Amino acid sequence: MKQLIAASWLAIFALSAPCVAGAAEFNAPVDSTPDSGNFRPDSTGGTAFSHPEANAKKDAGPNDADSSRSSRPRRLTVSAETIIFDRVGTASRTLVERVPGAVSFAKIPTTPGTPVLNSTDLNQGFSPGFRLGVTYHADSRFGLELSFFRVRGWDSSRSIGPDNPPNWLVMRAPGNFFQTQDFSYQSMTWDYSTDIYNAELNVRYNLSRRITVLAGFRWLQLNENLQGTIPPPDRLLPIWKFDPNNNLFDVARIENLRGIPATEAFPPFWNTSTTNNLYGLQIGADGKLLEHGGFSIVGLIKVGGYWNHASESTGVSLEKVVYPSGAKTDHAAFVGEVGLQCKYQFTMGLALKLGYQALWLYGVALAPGQIQETYEIGPASVTARGVNCDSGVLLHGGTAGLEYSF
Repeated sequence: MKQLIAASWLAIFALSAPCVAGAAEFNAPVDSTPDSGNFRPDSTGGTAFSHPEANAKKDAGPNDADSSRSSRPRRLTVSAETIIFDRVGTASRTLVERVPGAVSFAKIPTTPGTPVLNSTDLNQGFSPGFRLGVTYHADSRFGLELSFFRVRGWDSSRSIGPDNPPNWLVMRAPGNFFQTQDFSYQSMTWDYSTDIYNAELNVRYNLSRRITVLAGFRWLQLNENLQGTIPPPDRLLPIWKFDPNNNLFDVARIENLRGIPATEAFPPFWNTSTTNNLYGLQIGADGKLLEHGGFSIVGLIKVGGYWNHASESTGVSLEKVVYPSGAKTDHAAFVGEVGLQCKYQFTMGLALKLGYQALWLYGVALAPGQIQETYEIGPASVTARGVNCDSGVLLHGGTAGLEYSF
């Protein structure tokens, strides 16, 4: 953690290093000769671009009004982008173990199993989203930037079993909780989903023509859900559990006999949701690494400290009845962002943008991490002993969009 923060500060320093020379260039004495074509003081104490052709337009007639618009300062820049992010990293928890089917149901809690599915195996992959932004240019140096992005639809589902010959598929949690399939023809399935929302408001200051620094407020919301089920649905009520000496081979015989039909779908045996609301201040910088004609490459870095108001809620099924639990906490968090963007200016106002962005969040509550905080403390009682906020997640991928200034 300390090394990452130190590296982020060094990166900002590296981006800002050219500012001494750049600021000198930006503040160089103005050539006041009529043919200079450089910046001149305006009536407000700021600067405006002056060129002999632009001066000539002052005396132009109405027919030349359109051609003079390009010399007006552009006050607003709006952008719209498509983003496609990959989600990497989560809390590591064993979700499914295999226990030999010859073991009786009563002995499963004390019989070690072989782990076959971990929460880290639920790779959610890439998901699309969008980003909108608007920047107000107060003058040649100061700007105010507002942006928002959302990515939804990260989802992964994995099933284990059924096995032949049959094995018990077991999920364990603190306390006395364990879950198996009800019948030998069933699997154990886990579904993991994530979405994120981000909004930020930044003040931007141009140190030079190439270097811009920023500072502002940022809000992020990270939501997750982890759910365990045993499909397909039960055909019969699992009344064989009244005799805990049955093993899975006994269950395989019983399930083919006549019994009491199961007339309703049973709820997920495990269902955890987490919400992280991060509020904090950030600083950053972006700088032009390359510029040639209408083409440019810009690097970006942002870092910030955050207050994370995190909550989790978990529903645990005990004998097909869901018992809820939940907890809230406030926790320190860190968010770092880096990016690289290529821009091509088609016209004076319109540009195409293609880029790469990576966003790292640390100190957040992820759904798998709450398993260790959820305890069955009795035959009909479940409690949450807190919220685990010791996890991190990386979101990264490509961006593409348009930018228009006017």
